[in-house]
Amino acid sequence: MADKLTPAERSRNMASIRAKDMKPELAVRKAAHALGFRFRLHRKDLPGKPDLVFPKYRAVIFVHGCFWHQHPEPRCLDGRPPKSNLGYWGPKLARNVERDATSRAALEAQGWRTLIIWECETKDRQGLAAKIVGFLKPTLC
Repeated sequence: MADKLTPAERSRNMASIRAKDMKPELAVRKAAHALGFRFRLHRKDLPGKPDLVFPKYRAVIFVHGCFWHQHPEPRCLDGRPPKSNLGYWGPKLARNVERDATSRAALEAQGWRTLIIWECETKDRQGLAAKIVGFLKPTLC
């Protein structure tokens, strides 16, 4: 199956994808802040540069794009692997998933608790808030 975009359009599209401050990440940051949690962003001294770091709770949150990090939930349509150019996309996406697992394991070995929030989960604000509170609240005792 051929790409629906021209090479120039695809290049422009790919160049616009950023690593920080994307809508899903901003939604998680807004929700956590509204809940009263304070955090640091993208600490470079931690494996994987977590999106949100809660030093007080020794906890981190990663906000993963469903496509780029291959959301394993079958109902998530954005997590499906592409159908074209599998020789390129297969290994690239597999490396992302492997790097995620390595970063998470390294953080947990250092005593950090980790949570992944998927892009598709950020659309449900109440569910997102409940997930954040459920992750951080046990440490509030």
